[in-house]
Amino acid sequence: MILLDYHNVIIHDTLLARFLAEKPEALTMTIVDFDGVSYRLTTPVTRSKILLSMRWQCYPELVKYGAEDILKREYGNYLTSPEEGFDLSLEFDLQNLPAELSDKEALIKKVSLLKRNLLAAPFERAVAEQEQFEDEEQPNPTPEIMAVHYREGEAIYVQASHDRVTVIFSTMFREEVDRIIGKVFLQEFVDARRRNAPQVLYTNREPPLEIRHLPGLMDSEKVGYVTFVIFPRHLVRGDVREETISRIQIFRDYLHYHIKCSKAYLHSRMRARVTEFLKVLNRAKPEVAITEKKTAAGKTFRRA
Repeated sequence: MILLDYHNVIIHDTLLARFLAEKPEALTMTIVDFDGVSYRLTTPVTRSKILLSMRWQCYPELVKYGAEDILKREYGNYLTSPEEGFDLSLEFDLQNLPAELSDKEALIKKVSLLKRNLLAAPFERAVAEQEQFEDEEQPNPTPEIMAVHYREGEAIYVQASHDRVTVIFSTMFREEVDRIIGKVFLQEFVDARRRNAPQVLYTNREPPLEIRHLPGLMDSEKVGYVTFVIFPRHLVRGDVREETISRIQIFRDYLHYHIKCSKAYLHSRMRARVTEFLKVLNRAKPEVAITEKKTAAGKTFRRA
């Protein structure tokens, strides 16, 4: 199995080639990512200006939780008016890029993390609220539950409290085999408590208490809920916090990726076992003895 990256590799490699090319070329490319994200890379006006546009169904919810502030912080002057049919656009002038190679590579890496940075909005807000509640005298605050419906029928719920940040994933298993393997994986998450790791809880069909009052929750055997309890030690300002936010974002992708890999492995083992059984059956066939028979005239013949 491979390790899933936080950034979009296609965007990274495409921009790297364009930023380092001696001669600009025309570009038209449509890219898809996990969770229904769509990108479009074009040179609509001139070859020296690259436009990157992005579309995501949960973008309005992310804006409500502070995504625009993150975009301004991370991309600044590269932000431009959104292309028609998209939620946001970034424009890069190849003649006005950073001079140093390391600065170009840092910019490319930041752009390839566009989806990650957008989805970080509710997490960063929850961390800020948790730090605020921790300093206040009010022992049991009741903050807003931030819901991000990032996939059809699935959502992420984030809520802060004075001593933790709770993250709940609702995930859907559309096939019976996926549901069985998924339950095994998720139960292992619950049972395999590791040192310093966040607490993990899993429920099937019945939503956790924190979100049970929310409207629109699906009542189906296909739906499961995974709860992560993230403590302040996982949210220390700096690399620890950024890594925690990045890792928890791709949990759903990792879960279903491992389910598909497990199914592929089981199928390959089944095919190999069937092949071995066929070999055993072929060896077990009795050999047909070929006997010569004679006619009344004394001639011999073989029966086919």
